[in-house]
Amino acid sequence: MAPAIESEAQRMNEVLAAQRSSFTAAMPESLAVRTDRIDRALALLIDHADAFAKAVSEDFGHRSREQTLMTDILPSVSALKHAKKHMTNWARGEKRKPTFPLGLLGAKAEVVFQPKGVVGVVSPWNFPVGMVFVPMAGILAAGNRAMIKPSEFTENVSTLMARLVPDYFDVTEMAVFTGGADVGVAFSRLAFDHLIFTGATSVGKHIMRAAADNLVPVTLELGGKSPTFIGRSADKTLAGQRVAMGKLMNAGQICLAPDYLLVAEEQEGDVINSVTKGAAALYPTMLANDDYTSVVNGRNYDRLQSYLTDAREKGAEVIEVNPANEDFASANGHKMPLHIIRNPTDDMKVMQEEIFGPILPVKTYRSIDDAIDYVNAHDRPLGLYYFGQDKSEEERVLTRTVSGGVTVNDVLFHNAMDDLPFGGIGPSGMGNYHGLDGFRTFSHARAVYRQPKLDVAGLAGFKPPYGKATAKTLARQLKK
Repeated sequence: MAPAIESEAQRMNEVLAAQRSSFTAAMPESLAVRTDRIDRALALLIDHADAFAKAVSEDFGHRSREQTLMTDILPSVSALKHAKKHMTNWARGEKRKPTFPLGLLGAKAEVVFQPKGVVGVVSPWNFPVGMVFVPMAGILAAGNRAMIKPSEFTENVSTLMARLVPDYFDVTEMAVFTGGADVGVAFSRLAFDHLIFTGATSVGKHIMRAAADNLVPVTLELGGKSPTFIGRSADKTLAGQRVAMGKLMNAGQICLAPDYLLVAEEQEGDVINSVTKGAAALYPTMLANDDYTSVVNGRNYDRLQSYLTDAREKGAEVIEVNPANEDFASANGHKMPLHIIRNPTDDMKVMQEEIFGPILPVKTYRSIDDAIDYVNAHDRPLGLYYFGQDKSEEERVLTRTVSGGVTVNDVLFHNAMDDLPFGGIGPSGMGNYHGLDGFRTFSHARAVYRQPKLDVAGLAGFKPPYGKATAKTLARQLKK
């Protein structure tokens, strides 16, 4: 390990120790203190919303102020306000029923929710503010301290966050650590009380291995290839508009972006036409359009271009959706128009890897069961989308597939619901956050049993010497 990384790893360990010591000394963490921390997080975001938007745009090459406010700042503010409003109810213990006959004799059982301690947050570059502060709502509401490792790919945002957080939080409450992959590796090896990672499935595997050394519980929000079913009964115009919106928001750099379409074979042309029109309505021009986001860097731009080359070489038809016939090849930057891929096959990279960009493969099906079987033959996705008015078909798709979450007749928006759990399953992640589910993810559900003064164990025959009471209890409880 390089000396600079060694020094940073030591500093991270020192901050972790200071946070845990402060947490232990402050137990129990009052709701008033938690509310104050949420208020300070809100103030940080609202006071510096424009500065964050500017930093995001600098990191991306271009992203509009409005998009960052809508997709990073607004969801964070909404999540924090939701937690602030409901955490008093969330924090109440739950009464549970003691096992018979103990309840008859005055015994009591309950679950109390305690903060875990120090939570590590490893966040991605695509929504570099939101993916820190949306989960932070549950972290702070549950009464925890936080250590943050933002992405090195959005360096301006990470530097700004590291500069601003100390203005609002003591280092024993919240701390930010910047740096490259080496710092991220050292961070993931810390003995947190919980660790949440948002990012690629491949990196998530390394995070989980690192956390295992200290038996740190993890929440992994990963990604994958989220399918979009276009049923025969769907409003094709509406579906095209909404798919285009979801695919082109942030230039497709969203873990929940519709990754590929499943379309009835006789409706393929109509659906492609609808998506094309939807994209043109949203972005009649792109290169000089402030509303359209750039691919984040050259590395990702080249990766996306390689998908297109590979698809063409293997026989796919690639349709460039370029309403103003702009010259992207000669442009100085990484903006990229939507590309629709017809006749994709599973040997193409675009059908093997999460796309994370403005490329949309379209697969056809003869029956909805064929489409369902295709999805079930692949990794379980983070999101799944169904367009259609056929309730029986909708039910068939939803009950015969498994995914992290579902939006019906739109895309992405289940993630915008503060009161719904958000998370993946299998290769698309584990664990949930948002709202109550986030509060409970970052809390320890502690069982508490209160024994009455009566000698319950003796009366039930649980204590030696065993005799008639023991036999009676066993006979009663061991019946079919």
